[in-house]
Amino acid sequence: MAASAGNPGWAQLRQQARALESQTETLFHTYSQYAQVTNIPPKPTPEERETEAKLEDVIERREGVVAQLARLLDSEMGASALKQNNLSLLREKLTEHRRDLGRLRSNLAEARNRANLLSNVRSDIDAYHASNPEAAEAEYMLDERARVDNSHNMVDSVLSQAYATQESFHLQREMFANINRRITLAASQVPGLNSLIGKISARKRRDGIIMGSFIAFCFLVFWFAL
Repeated sequence: MAASAGNPGWAQLRQQARALESQTETLFHTYSQYAQVTNIPPKPTPEERETEAKLEDVIERREGVVAQLARLLDSEMGASALKQNNLSLLREKLTEHRRDLGRLRSNLAEARNRANLLSNVRSDIDAYHASNPEAAEAEYMLDERARVDNSHNMVDSVLSQAYATQESFHLQREMFANINRRITLAASQVPGLNSLIGKISARKRRDGIIMGSFIAFCFLVFWFAL
């Protein structure tokens, strides 16, 4: 059924609902950042209040548009399944955004309560130290003692690791010395092994001398040939 004069039709209302939905998401992005600041103020800032008020206004306007769409759909004879599905999606998104607004409000309140609690505790501690300088000095000395103890523990840990490493090197040195003694003992128990090793070494030296002499001879021949 066509829209009457002065009354928006389905397409216009649906477009308006989608525009308000996009505007809501943009405001949510801005509003959520107030809970992520490092030092949240004890009370909402004017900007935070303004953003929250805009969110509430946009959501209320969306509720009105969705209600108009529902009435328009009810007045149509044989409304299409597509329009019914579109209306259902708009309602679901509106419900989700109402829930998100409540969640963001709770997150902001919790963050602000934690900040205020820490600030109050810090103020109470400072006031106690100001009124009890002896207690503040004693607490300072305890903190210094704790830091010194931590330093000693760290030094002890480093020394323990160094001693363990030294012991490991000592064990390895003894193991290598034991292997060397076993090899020497085995070589002395095999008849002729030492003489065989000596002959092999002598032959290697002789082959090295022969090869060196040959290279020197070739070099001299090449030199005189020039």
